Amino acid sequence: MSIGNLPEDGNSPEDDRPSIGRALQQARIATGLTVDEVSSSTRVRTPIVRGIEQDDFSRCGGDVYARGHIRVLARAVGLDPESLIAQFDAEHGGRPAPTAPAPLFEAERIRPEPRRPNWTAAMVAAIVAVVGFVGFTLFRGGDGDGSSVAEDPASPKPSASVPTNTATPSKPATPHKPDPSDSAIAGVPADKVTVKLTAEGGQSWISAQDHNGRLIEEGVLREGDSKTFSDSRRIDLVLGNAGAIKLFVNGKEVKNVGTSGAVQRLSYTKGDPEAG
Repeated sequence: MSIGNLPEDGNSPEDDRPSIGRALQQARIATGLTVDEVSSSTRVRTPIVRGIEQDDFSRCGGDVYARGHIRVLARAVGLDPESLIAQFDAEHGGRPAPTAPAPLFEAERIRPEPRRPNWTAAMVAAIVAVVGFVGFTLFRGGDGDGSSVAEDPASPKPSASVPTNTATPSKPATPHKPDPSDSAIAGVPADKVTVKLTAEGGQSWISAQDHNGRLIEEGVLREGDSKTFSDSRRIDLVLGNAGAIKLFVNGKEVKNVGTSGAVQRLSYTKGDPEAG
């Protein structure tokens, strides 16, 4: 009786593939890189790199950060990050469903639209007022009852007063224009922290959590796309390709977020992002 073409030991081909840490370690050795060199190029701390190569993800700070570390390490040693991420999800219960950010902005969508002024009614009222004033003036001017007093030719006519100061009036001082960043900060809610991410230099993997550690968003932000997150206290970010991200916090642009391909972990609260 035939039992198929399974290997003699009964294991499937997936059982023969190396673990995530073993695959990363073999690829690193094959490329001639040391752990310190990989740590320097990816900005992932050396103890975390060593732990991942031993399949110990406890130093990563959670599955979200572990996926980000696996992705940048795989790129650094020339491996396909997607297959390793899929293997990690299969071994650790799968990827959590991201929390839709729409409820955070529900209040803004249901605000009633301000009523526009009725310019038509205002224009009609102005025309009626002008017509009435002109009619009243013509009626008074055409009244020939002789009650008007003739002007006395002997009475002196008032001479037009000539101003003595003929100097050219000075131009008013140009009002100071507020700094664009100050205006932007004034435009965001003061009782929240608001973060806006725009992928301008390429796509980047991103992750955002609120102050309770709840996942708001996780995934790839494609070039040209933007995401905005808000929380009452704090927003924690992980950027897989920090050099591609243009970052605004509480309406103010944050300069030098990171270099291309670098992973950055950032946290922001209410107020000026450069104050603290």
